[in-house]
Amino acid sequence: MTCRKVQGKMTTYSLANERLRTLEDIEKEISLILQNAGSAILEISKEKPNERLLDRHAVQFSTSLQKVESELSNQIRYLTQVATGQPHEGSSYSAQKDCMMALNRVEYARVKLGELAKTCEQMLEQQ
Repeated sequence: MTCRKVQGKMTTYSLANERLRTLEDIEKEISLILQNAGSAILEISKEKPNERLLDRHAVQFSTSLQKVESELSNQIRYLTQVATGQPHEGSSYSAQKDCMMALNRVEYARVKLGELAKTCEQMLEQQ
C-alpha cells in the first residue's frame, strides 16, 4: 500500500510561484526604498531643499521600509515552519504522516484478525 497526495502538483507549484512572486515584490519595494533614500539625499544636498518634496520622499521611504520588514518577517516565519517540520501551506508532511499511521493501524488490525481467525479455527477443530 502507498499513500498518494490528494491534491495535484499544480497546487504545490502555484504556492511556490506565489512565494517567488512575493519575493520579487519585496525586491521591487527595496528598489523603491533606495530610490526614495537617494532622492531625499539629493534634495538635502541642494542649497535650498524643498521641504514638501523631502517630506514626501521620507514618508514613501518609511512606508516602503515597513512593508519590506513585514513581508520579510512573514517569509522568515514560513521558512522557520518548513525547517522545523511544522505544518504549513504546501506541505504534505502532515498528510503523509497521517497516512503512514493509518497504514500501520490497518496492518495491526490485519494481524490481530489473523490471530483471531486462527483461534476460532482451533476452537472449531476441538469441537
